[in-house]
Amino acid sequence: MAPIFYGSLLVASLVCTAIYICKWHKHFNTNISMIFAFIPISIMGFLYFSVSKNIGEAVSAQKLMYLGSSFLQLFMLLSLFNLCRIEIKKWQRLTLFVLCLLSYASVLTIGYSDGFYRNMSFSISDGMPVLERDYGWMHTAYYALVIVFFVMGFIAIVYSWLKKRQVPRTIILLLVIPYVIVMISCFAGKRTLFGIDLVPAGYLLAQVMYLIICVRMNLYDVADTAIDSLVHEKAIGYISFDFRNRYLGSNSTARTIVPELEELAVDDVFGHKESENKILHFLESFKQEPMNNSFEYTFHPEGGNSDDTRYYNVNVSFLYDGRVKRGYIITFTDDTENKKWLKFMDDYNEKLQAQVEEKTRHIVKMHDNLIMSLAMMVESRDNSTGGHIKRTSEGVRILIDEILKEGKINVSNEFCQDVIKAAPMHDLGKIAVDDAILRKPGRFTDEEYAKMKCHAAEGARVIHEILLNTDDDSFKKIAENVAHYHHERWDGSGYPEGLSGEQIPLEARIMAIADVYDALVSKRVYKEAFGFEKADGIIMEGMGTQFDPGLKSVYEKARPKLEEYYLGEV
Repeated sequence: MAPIFYGSLLVASLVCTAIYICKWHKHFNTNISMIFAFIPISIMGFLYFSVSKNIGEAVSAQKLMYLGSSFLQLFMLLSLFNLCRIEIKKWQRLTLFVLCLLSYASVLTIGYSDGFYRNMSFSISDGMPVLERDYGWMHTAYYALVIVFFVMGFIAIVYSWLKKRQVPRTIILLLVIPYVIVMISCFAGKRTLFGIDLVPAGYLLAQVMYLIICVRMNLYDVADTAIDSLVHEKAIGYISFDFRNRYLGSNSTARTIVPELEELAVDDVFGHKESENKILHFLESFKQEPMNNSFEYTFHPEGGNSDDTRYYNVNVSFLYDGRVKRGYIITFTDDTENKKWLKFMDDYNEKLQAQVEEKTRHIVKMHDNLIMSLAMMVESRDNSTGGHIKRTSEGVRILIDEILKEGKINVSNEFCQDVIKAAPMHDLGKIAVDDAILRKPGRFTDEEYAKMKCHAAEGARVIHEILLNTDDDSFKKIAENVAHYHHERWDGSGYPEGLSGEQIPLEARIMAIADVYDALVSKRVYKEAFGFEKADGIIMEGMGTQFDPGLKSVYEKARPKLEEYYLGEV
């Protein structure tokens, strides 16, 4: 009966080991693999003892039993440390191994000394082999070491439960079960049932529990499961190299992205062919500056069209073996859909921007035409200033051109465009002047002139209301200043505020020259047009009193173009 029982346990144990081999993953801890190797060895020792015919066979069976059980305690403890993420140093692992080795060495003395077993006798009772023996001091040391291992294991389990929050609670609970089973088997299982030792049954139960732990462990190992998931993701390619740029391997996705890899043998030096230069560039850039590890790679399938083009984000990092750097790994992540979406959005935004700009230009043009129409409507009420808006606007443009050419005055292109655009609005305030004054065919009286001067401030108010909701604050401010201050004088004797010098906004100072120049060379109801020489003399004489002397050189350079323009208007 005993051989059948032990034989059944051995078969079941080997089946468990076979299942473990099928489930085996390269990231499994080595200690667990050793547990699945030593449990069948220990059970085999019990089977061998159950069929032994003499003391020699019985002693050999005992040595085989202890071979399994001696090292089983060590590998259970080391696997527990690993699963609970408790780090122990190499010398500590080596010390524990040496202790187990010495313990088993004492087992090997059975039959040669009485240190482990004393006074041995062999007999067969009811068909079952019986080995009578007294235990020596080495056996006591053996059990002491087993107890030390069990205590260390339970301390590690309790510590992990209380302190290691990143260790799964389920794994900790599952680890308790095989520990308890093996402990009971070692210390209480020596009692037999119908002459059968129950220790190997305890080992088998522990083996089953370790199978369950392995299955659960894969779920909790985020790093390993993430790597496995990425490896099976066809959108991601991997190429690895050692520090000498020797090719170590790649997945099928990488070989599709970089077809040259199909012809490259493992351990060949990468980078000899011109087609490999781009990938080599990624490696060399990373070597020079490890922070520079992100690149882009475009793949055009042979014989494909532009729609088949794939875009990849490339990442270069170190290839690790545990904690040791062994080379480089290049990762290709398919970014095609994202790139196509971004291109679609860019094209869409460009079209939308073009439409918005076109609509904006149309609105601005309508706005400008409305303002110009309002300005011309105001001008049509004034008998003395026919064409004044058009001429002064051109005069401002000519002066602005010279300011930009000269480069002495620091102004932006936006400022210049705004001043030219605001020039037609400088006399909008005349809309509030009574027709009797505005259309008077002669000179104004002092009272009439006082009312006429109100048009400057009124013009600023009108423009402020017209442009109240515009988004272009810069133009609004310039337009208000041109209307409000174009009659101010450099010496402070102008109106409406009596500003002087640089208190007067630059745009108003420019407008003042163009406005007065047009008044001088144009015919009015109260005077004939002055000649260019006389008008120039008056303007030059006013530099420093009426006009900004800083604009003197600008005016002098603009004078030929002003005269040419006005000759064309005659």
